[in-house]
Amino acid sequence: MVRRRAEHNNCEILSLEEVSLHQQDIEKIEHIDKWCRDLKILYLQNNLIPRIENVYRLKKLEYLNLALNNVELIENLEGCESLQKLDLTVNFVGRLSSVESLKNNLHLRELFLVGNPCTEFEGYRQYVVASLPQLKYLDGKEIGRSERIRARQGLDEVRRRIRQQEQDYLQKRASEKEEAQREGGEVQRGPKRESRSSVKAKNPGFDGRWYTDINNTIPVHEENKEIQGREEKEKTSCLSSEDQEREFWEKPCAYTPESRLETHRHLDEKKKAKERKAVKTPKAPRTLITPHGRVMNVNEPKLDFNLTEDGDNNTIVLDLEVYRHMDTSLMDVDVQPTYARVTVKGKIFQLVLPAEVRPDSSTAKRSQITGHLVLTMPKVLYGKKINVVTPILLLTMPKVCSQTYSGPHNAKSRFCIPRMCA
Repeated sequence: MVRRRAEHNNCEILSLEEVSLHQQDIEKIEHIDKWCRDLKILYLQNNLIPRIENVYRLKKLEYLNLALNNVELIENLEGCESLQKLDLTVNFVGRLSSVESLKNNLHLRELFLVGNPCTEFEGYRQYVVASLPQLKYLDGKEIGRSERIRARQGLDEVRRRIRQQEQDYLQKRASEKEEAQREGGEVQRGPKRESRSSVKAKNPGFDGRWYTDINNTIPVHEENKEIQGREEKEKTSCLSSEDQEREFWEKPCAYTPESRLETHRHLDEKKKAKERKAVKTPKAPRTLITPHGRVMNVNEPKLDFNLTEDGDNNTIVLDLEVYRHMDTSLMDVDVQPTYARVTVKGKIFQLVLPAEVRPDSSTAKRSQITGHLVLTMPKVLYGKKINVVTPILLLTMPKVCSQTYSGPHNAKSRFCIPRMCA
């Protein structure tokens, strides 16, 4: 998880200076001080961390955010020599005297304790300001010089009142823990079940007698009452999920680390139950080719397409309107003599072709304008036309000569006299 959050540092965790681990349902701080020695900023807000631990090796840590957790005590921060800002907003810090453990953090300038039980103590701000002279801001409010001087006056009396209020709070927390353990035990045990012997004794037919006997000693109305009572108990014990959900959220409870943890687990169980319901049964594989060899038309991605025949080039062109910005690596094209198949993000588009094509000469290209996938598939030519020249038979014919003949009336007339010429 830490490496996944270190993408901005090329996933290198040894040289990591800032990491955000908020809202990760973390219940314990561990390994971070060994893996990220150069860490300066650490975000751990909105988790389920009950204790500050395993951060004493972070010598360069400047900002630690532990808001919205289950921390009850300020501890184990003495080794963070460079710590400048500590955020413990909305936690369960009830021992206000534990802030004195921050005296050795000489560079600490800001401290946030808003939303903790200790802020309700009388003299809270005066005690913190007097205990940590290096602080400049407490709960976002600047500490002035006059306030610091007033805080030192009467510090012993304020410290005594704080101790007394701490004892009262710790007693209250002890009772809350006992109540939470008791409720948790009841939930785990659940309703008591009747033993098998008692069930056998109550149910007819388990005492070795025939109940068709007219001397039956169990009255009929009592037997019916027992059955009805068992049914009512089953109905009350098996509430519907909606009723259980309503009862969980409407039940009043104190805001404690235990109640916060219980709420988280309830939501987690609900989420897992929803995921289990959302798991769909695997669909039967779609039939692409029947056992008899018939190819089916399939359009799982529901894409528009256009199939045309180019008579001039003797080709079949398939224009498949795939998504314009889809990466080409998510597509797979398979052209067969009688059909074309395109797989788009795992969904199959298959189309039967009107004529047989040559797969080895087919091409698949993406349009640079529309992004469509264009398949150009040349047809197979069974009766290819051949230009055959009809032979001309040359016959040797005798030459014919023409001759002028002068007839009577001096009229010239032209006629042909056939004569063989050598």
